[in-house]
Amino acid sequence: MSGYVTVLTTTATAAEAEAIADALLAEELAACVQITEVRSRYVWNGAVQREAEQLLLIKTRAALFEVVRAKIRTMHSYDTPEIVALPITAGDGDYLSWLRSVTRSAE
Repeated sequence: MSGYVTVLTTTATAAEAEAIADALLAEELAACVQITEVRSRYVWNGAVQREAEQLLLIKTRAALFEVVRAKIRTMHSYDTPEIVALPITAGDGDYLSWLRSVTRSAE
């Protein structure tokens, strides 16, 4: 394991996605946040839902996941937001060094 993760979350609006991304970057909880529009299909309250959402791909240290998760929860409009971390098992050394240099150490 490299010690880094990509955290995924989705939001209902671009404004909410931008606010979460800006907060994570400002607090040095993420090195990079990519935002893209997606068409989501999921089961909620027993029915298939079809929604346009914003997907955030948040690059950070694995040790910061709980702080990132807590920050997203405080800002998110969903009752049960997707907040999952995918491990970065390998990566370019220069990129991972940059990621480490712009994120704060785990508290």
